[in-house]
Amino acid sequence: MDITFDMFIETEVPEDEVIISRTDLKGIITYVNDTFARISGYAPEELIGKPHNILRHPDMPKSAFKDLWDTIKAEKTWEGYVKNMRKDRGYYWVYAVISGVYKEGKLVEYKSIRSPVPREKRIEMQYYYDELRMKEGEKVRAVSYLPQEVYEKLKERAEREEKSIERLIGDLL
Repeated sequence: MDITFDMFIETEVPEDEVIISRTDLKGIITYVNDTFARISGYAPEELIGKPHNILRHPDMPKSAFKDLWDTIKAEKTWEGYVKNMRKDRGYYWVYAVISGVYKEGKLVEYKSIRSPVPREKRIEMQYYYDELRMKEGEKVRAVSYLPQEVYEKLKERAEREEKSIERLIGDLL
């Protein structure tokens, strides 16, 4: 079950650091630098061999990743803002530049170099991605404050039914 308490905790990427990773052509992580591991909250060995989308935050519209994959599969460089989810369900924003790695003229993997995003841009992109998800009919983010006794009842029922609270509420609607 995935009861999330840290989903609103942001980790900032330090100004003087970059996050670097490489993946195979299917998006499976083959390399991460120490900054990537530290910022994401994972140990390097927890990331290597996993799909890069292990970090996908639900606030990211599917169309952003479709554009990313269409671009890099066409052997072009993709650049854009990405909100990633940490292992502890917190998040961090990066400006990503993703391109191919070639050996003897053949595309063999992808590399991603990610840098910090200024606060104002993070806010702008959050609103933009919220609007895009809404237009595309994707999940909508909603925050609600419940009386503690209501929350405890939802939590208990979710545990009994082996579901997340989000899924339980969705099933009730």
